[in-house]
Amino acid sequence: MLKNKPAFEAIEPDFGHSYTYQKFDASKKNTDHIWHYHPEIELVYVNGGAGKRRIGSHISYYTDGDLMLIGSNLPHCGFTDKFTGNKSETVVQMKTDFLGNDFFDIPEMRKIQNLFEVAKGGIAFSGSTKKKLGDKMEHLQYQTDFERLLSILDILNELSFSNEFKVLNAEGFSLETEIKDNDRINTIFNYVKSNFQEDIPLAVIADMVSMTVPSFCRYFKKITNKTFVQFVNERRLVHASKLLTEKHMSITEVCFECGFNNFSHFNKSFKAFTGQNPSEYRKQLKTVLK
Repeated sequence: MLKNKPAFEAIEPDFGHSYTYQKFDASKKNTDHIWHYHPEIELVYVNGGAGKRRIGSHISYYTDGDLMLIGSNLPHCGFTDKFTGNKSETVVQMKTDFLGNDFFDIPEMRKIQNLFEVAKGGIAFSGSTKKKLGDKMEHLQYQTDFERLLSILDILNELSFSNEFKVLNAEGFSLETEIKDNDRINTIFNYVKSNFQEDIPLAVIADMVSMTVPSFCRYFKKITNKTFVQFVNERRLVHASKLLTEKHMSITEVCFECGFNNFSHFNKSFKAFTGQNPSEYRKQLKTVLK
């Protein structure tokens, strides 16, 4: 078992998405090989090749690719590197409530809910399940966001009925280390969620998690791959897109309502974030709704 403490990884879906989807191949390598954990459930398909599984207290090897489901907060390492020889790697990450607090509690989702429970120990699938559902994972690349969401549910459903699997940590896995990062990040995220419309001085947020400003800035960038200012502005821009969609407000009003105090900066930031300026975004939305 790896004795060093796993690093907490903060995962934020891209704008307009409730889950993360990534495809790695020769043109885009997966460089995330560290021992880490996150609250999101992770579904991984490695197309071809041979490599090592390090999940929880379990270490083993796979050949001819792999299909794995890794439960919430279960530490693991990356599964591919330059020596693996795989064609590609597809990764889907989702929170257990990514479709709402009660979605997986409905009767039709009970099998998937049970699958998530078993996945707390890490699951490796084999045989025709790996081949068939691996192909479906590969096909996600060519689908629209909505089609991809339906396909993910379909894949999870088929996995829940499969008998071709092995639970990697059969006795379960307890994360022995004290998970301070999880609580710290939740404190930061929740504060920003409630206060993004106001100015949030770095000194205030750093003090909340008992850190100096320089230490906090380094820590936050390491955990999220974003500066704190970037993170707050993205939260504001998500709110701006919601206001543009749902409220009859002028774009200037939207700008100030979501926490920006400079219209030019808001316009530029919104376009960088969504690919359109606010007026284009609203105009396109009206066209779609018609």
